[in-house]
Amino acid sequence: MSEKCDICFRGCTLEEGRNGYCKVRTIKDGKNVSRSYGLISSAALDPIEKKPLALFEPGSYILSVGSYGCNLSCPFCQNHEISQNDLYSSCERVSAQELVRQALRLKAYDNIGIAFTYNEPLINYEFIRDTFELCKEHDLKTVLITSGAVNDCVLDEVLPLTDAWNIDLKSFTEKGYKDLKGDLESVKNCIVRASRVSHVEITTLVVPGRNDSAKEMEEEAKWIASINPDIPLHITRYFPRWKEKEEPTDIDKLKELEEIAKKYLNHVFLGNI
Repeated sequence: MSEKCDICFRGCTLEEGRNGYCKVRTIKDGKNVSRSYGLISSAALDPIEKKPLALFEPGSYILSVGSYGCNLSCPFCQNHEISQNDLYSSCERVSAQELVRQALRLKAYDNIGIAFTYNEPLINYEFIRDTFELCKEHDLKTVLITSGAVNDCVLDEVLPLTDAWNIDLKSFTEKGYKDLKGDLESVKNCIVRASRVSHVEITTLVVPGRNDSAKEMEEEAKWIASINPDIPLHITRYFPRWKEKEEPTDIDKLKELEEIAKKYLNHVFLGNI
C-alpha cells in the first residue's frame, strides 16, 4: 500500500518500510506516521536569544531539543549532521511527559519552556503537538525554530499551541528556493499564518552569491512590512558548512542589507558577526 504524503510541498509517495525525502515520514499499519516520534538527538538549555528570538522573553532560557531529518537540502546547513542523516537508531527515546517534567525541573535555572529546533521539527509535528499540549497545562512557553516549509494541515495542528516562532526565510526568489530543493510559497504562508496568532521573528542567512543582493533584501523587507513592520528580522552571517565552500559573508555587505531592511522594518538585527 502506498500513500501520497500531505505534510509538505513535496508530496512524497510513502510505502511500508520506505521513507519520504525527509527520512521521517513513512507508512505504518496503513497510516502516514513519523518514525522520529519521541526521538531526541540533541538537547540543551539555551539562552532564548540563541534561537534567535530577540523580543520574546529576553534574558530567559529555554530547553531546546532536536531530532533528525529535514525536508530541505540546504548545502550550507549548520546542523547537517542531524538534519541530513537518518539517525533513527542512535537517538534517545523520550515521552512528551518526560520532556515536560525535565522542562519543569529546569525552571530553577530560568527555563521558560520547550523549543523544538536544530533539525526541521515540523516533519515530526505529532510529537510537537502532544508535547505542547502538556506544556500548556503546566504554564510552559512553546517555541518552534523552523524552515516553515509545510502544508496547512500541519500548521492547523501546531499554531494554536505555539507561543513563538523563528522562521527561516532562506531566499526571497523562487529560484533561490529551488536551488535548496524548497518552496518559497509554503514558507510565506507559514509566516503569514503564524504572525496572526503568535510572536514571529524571521531569520535570513545571507550566503554570498545566493541571496545577498540589495534588490532581494528590499523586496523581502517590503513583504515582511506588509504583514507587520514590527516583525523582527535577523540578518545572519554565513560561514562555510557542509557542501557550501564560499567565504563567510562580508560584514560590510551585511550592514548594507541591514540599512535597506531598516527602511521598512522596525526591528532588524545582525547575527553571527
